[in-house]
Amino acid sequence: MNRIPVLIVGGGLAGLASSLFLARQGVPSLLVDRHPGVSIHGRARGINHRTMEIYRAYGIADAVEAAGKPFDVEAGVARCHTLAGEWEWIFDADEPRAWPDLTAGVFCMADQNSVEPILIEAARSSGATHRFNTELVSFDADTDGVTAVIEDRASGEQEVWRADYLVAADGNRSPIRQRLGIARTGEATFMHSMNIVFRADLSVFLPRRALFWMIFNSGFAGGLVSTADPRRWQVTLSYDPAVESEKDFTVERCVQLVRAAVGREDLAVEIEGVASWTQGVGVAERYRHDRIFLAGDSAHVWPPAGALGANTGVQDAHNLAWKLAAVIHGHAGDGLLDTYEAERRPLAEALAPMIVRHQQARMSGAPEPEEMDGKVQLLGQLYGADTVFADRLDLPARAGARAPHLWLDGAGVHDLFVDEFVLLCDSAEWADAAAVQSMPVRAYRADHADGWAARYGRGAVLVRPDGYVAWRSSAPASTTLLAQALSRALAIPA
Repeated sequence: MNRIPVLIVGGGLAGLASSLFLARQGVPSLLVDRHPGVSIHGRARGINHRTMEIYRAYGIADAVEAAGKPFDVEAGVARCHTLAGEWEWIFDADEPRAWPDLTAGVFCMADQNSVEPILIEAARSSGATHRFNTELVSFDADTDGVTAVIEDRASGEQEVWRADYLVAADGNRSPIRQRLGIARTGEATFMHSMNIVFRADLSVFLPRRALFWMIFNSGFAGGLVSTADPRRWQVTLSYDPAVESEKDFTVERCVQLVRAAVGREDLAVEIEGVASWTQGVGVAERYRHDRIFLAGDSAHVWPPAGALGANTGVQDAHNLAWKLAAVIHGHAGDGLLDTYEAERRPLAEALAPMIVRHQQARMSGAPEPEEMDGKVQLLGQLYGADTVFADRLDLPARAGARAPHLWLDGAGVHDLFVDEFVLLCDSAEWADAAAVQSMPVRAYRADHADGWAARYGRGAVLVRPDGYVAWRSSAPASTTLLAQALSRALAIPA
């Protein structure tokens, strides 16, 4: 029987991020993806500041930014009868992509299908194993791990693997979640959508480029987005699965739909692919079942407004990976794994209805709800507090909050948070206390940084590998106090 510490099922952003984050923390994983390769269909456009902050720490932000370059000239959402006709701008904000006072992460417009190869290569180069065209056939979980059967979809060859843990990143429909009988709260389906990817020269119709075009006429009702390839586009429209399916969207019909959306009957169109998907909302009632954890769309799903879907999935993976690594390496108690659900699920419960209201307003052209504050939703998430979002982002470091941003010799402080706890401190004595702990703690003298006093005060601040504050102290340096703080952060029984 083959053995692996972590089996990851699903090759979307949450699964691939899990693979990379675990590998960089010394935990081997096997990721199985039932698809034969990276999809050409545009999904999850827009990587927010918090996710880019994480990607910086893992050394892939530059590659992701390069992948987003084709979209740098896009902004706003337009509504029109045809692309060739007059446009009405319903969202034309020129929001700065950099928030240098809050984070080193810069918003990036890269599409999921251009980011996935970057994550795959980074994870593989760090020791992770990734298999396309490989499907989870069955699994049995017990108190000590998971026994899984996987199958190569091309050859039909099956293998049995034993994993200590399984990460279910297998999407909205999540067969794993369904097999475990985990229901979803607030579950609802808004629409069934069909994506049509095509090639055409649309440059003559584009006085400027939008992020998304909402197009409504007698022959087409849906939307249009660009891809990283300047001649490849995607239209999305709703359909009724009770009366039609993908096979009903023939090449001839798709060409007709594309021409109706653009407004030119003589447009040269080449259809490259058709795929269906469901737009809905729902949050899993629990994120953990013994040694199985839900992440990404298997744990929560909501409409795309606000670019908080796939980004939240990557951030789920970031929260979970260091905890799995700490337990697997013997540094933490099993109770630490319970904090994954305790920290991430309340956030999803709060975001789901908020994003639904945001999406409904955007689609109807109504003013967007003021409850959505991008900076707070991204950088003000709180763990273990009475509320899931901070009222302000200018508060000093506190337990359960993201570590406040600092510029350190040209780098962001979150560039430090990868595979170990970090002790940000203002004295050699605190650094000495970190050096003698039973598990690795990297000390960093940060008191020279502009903003240190206002954001961190004096003394020491212990930061988890995911960039969240575990503890702070203004007391004199103490090996014992730091050891106690680490034990609490790692859920080690007293």
